[in-house]
Amino acid sequence: MAKTNSLSVLLDPSGQMLLSELFAGVIENIQKSTVSGRIKNTDLSGDPNAGSVEAKRFKNANSKSYGTARSGGSGDKIKGKPVTINIDTDREFVEEIEEKDVSLLGVPGLLAKRAANHQARLAAELDQTFFAVAISEGTGKVLTGSTIAAKIEEMILALETTKNDYIDGIPRDMISVTCSPAIYSEMRNLLDTIEKSNVTTDIEEFNKFHGCRIWSSNRLPSNVDFIVMVDGSVAQPVMANPYSAEKIPLSEAYAVSLFFHYGTKCVMDDLILYYATAAGVTVSSAAGTTTGKTALTVDPVSAGTGRSFVYKTAATVTMPKVGENLTSWTAWNGTDEITATTGNQIVVAIVDSTSRLCKMAGSATVAAKA
Repeated sequence: MAKTNSLSVLLDPSGQMLLSELFAGVIENIQKSTVSGRIKNTDLSGDPNAGSVEAKRFKNANSKSYGTARSGGSGDKIKGKPVTINIDTDREFVEEIEEKDVSLLGVPGLLAKRAANHQARLAAELDQTFFAVAISEGTGKVLTGSTIAAKIEEMILALETTKNDYIDGIPRDMISVTCSPAIYSEMRNLLDTIEKSNVTTDIEEFNKFHGCRIWSSNRLPSNVDFIVMVDGSVAQPVMANPYSAEKIPLSEAYAVSLFFHYGTKCVMDDLILYYATAAGVTVSSAAGTTTGKTALTVDPVSAGTGRSFVYKTAATVTMPKVGENLTSWTAWNGTDEITATTGNQIVVAIVDSTSRLCKMAGSATVAAKA
């Protein structure tokens, strides 16, 4: 009965030490297993326990003629842009452990299994939130390259040559490219075919592409092919409380819990570019009131201020990319029935009303009145 009796270890000092050790391992492994943990902004100030931290960007200095400060009586003020990251997402893992389960697995074995699972799920949540925020604040780009390698290089170059008050070009060793598994695989296969490539074909990762770190992640939004960003563009501070265990009243069960808190915010949205299909509109097609026409239902029902609907129908229609110019598509007011052929595809997109650049889109199979 040693293992059953060891259930009480959860609540004595040695048991608490075990829980703390497992917790420390979880946090360390979360940083290693996430892509976001390797490229997020860690140059933050403030006390997380106060509920927020702050990141700062400082403008580049501009030289002036000698004597300007002397004649004016002062030098230029250092101009910065503070960004506050609120730690406003509160989450928890709370699980019950029955005495009979402990008797079968033993305390260390059971806690290690649950710690590993918590680690994996916490890592997934942090990564998904990190990239969702990056995409929501970044800029979708339309690319002209004919291969995935050409597209990624085109995006890297666009970021590398960025110039504004804060940036005068970006070194490639500060740029990370995160691809969906399908795009990473396409890149990997392409590199395998290049003669004298420095990429070993029997390993999973090739680490760098043209000087930029490259990662594969299944936690990008489903419509995103890849995202190119400067390390530190997004901040995601995380706080977590050590594992704790307590007896559940009137039972033979114990609760093991991990509570964690985090915030996610873009610090440099101008240094995030991505390539994605414009998913986001739900489209359904039904027979219209007139022969040869279909009645569409879309969600959202309104294109929004400064935006409008356009559509294209054919045997097959390629989903547009975010930022793609759709001036050749047909304008639609969101209610009129559309002439189309049953069985064909129809894609409805929301575009900027002035430039006709795609914001989001969706597709359906046409059902027209016979």
